[in-house]
Amino acid sequence: MPIGMKNSAHIPAHSLAHVLLVEDDSEISALVSRFLRANDFRVTTAANAREMDESLKNGRIDLVVLDVMLPGEDGLSICRRLRANSDLPVIMLTAKGEEIDRIVGLEIGADDYVTKPFNPRELLARSRAVLRRGAAERKPMQDSAPLIFEGWRLDPHVRQLHNPDGARVALTGAEFALLLAFCQRPRRVLSRDQLIDLTQGRASGPFDRSIDVLVSRLRQKMEMDPREPLLIQTIRSGGYLFSPEVHSE
Repeated sequence: MPIGMKNSAHIPAHSLAHVLLVEDDSEISALVSRFLRANDFRVTTAANAREMDESLKNGRIDLVVLDVMLPGEDGLSICRRLRANSDLPVIMLTAKGEEIDRIVGLEIGADDYVTKPFNPRELLARSRAVLRRGAAERKPMQDSAPLIFEGWRLDPHVRQLHNPDGARVALTGAEFALLLAFCQRPRRVLSRDQLIDLTQGRASGPFDRSIDVLVSRLRQKMEMDPREPLLIQTIRSGGYLFSPEVHSE
């Protein structure tokens, strides 16, 4: 048995995390599927948007691994559509050197990305990290009451954000994790590396702009003028600072 692979035959199929791999390259799809299955994942494959939609209708999916370059509807369009209707975690597969695809994917709600060609171990690690983060966000936090700032209310128990008018503001899992990290450390300068460690549990690459993208998305949803932010301030050569006073309800 190859190094890094385990025999998961003893684990009931219904208890395995279920990954939907949307990839039209049959060789890549087969390789990744075998590797994930050997490492305690249940895997369903789809070659296009139509097959993906059918799989989503037919059973519980825990994570979508989505190639950008697909026949018909491309991965970015699919990700935008998924994010409009659910908070299902999405990892994008992007071509080497296409940084714009990674940035756009994060902007429209992808939770992470992997650049082709990739080692299956990297996809495995990122998949586990995204699923762990989602599980932690869904788990009730016994010692964390709702957090209040500038009339906003962030409730870690139900993972909801309400604006000063009481209306719920929809957040992706990654957006919620970042805002919670800010609220738990108000008026402190936090570097991008610190924020990645707090929210994603992985080291960033030299061109990893995921935190910048997430901050931009939060500003669009929360700031009166995202171009002149008051809540989440950029600190030159430092990172970001969450400026409001935060107190527990």
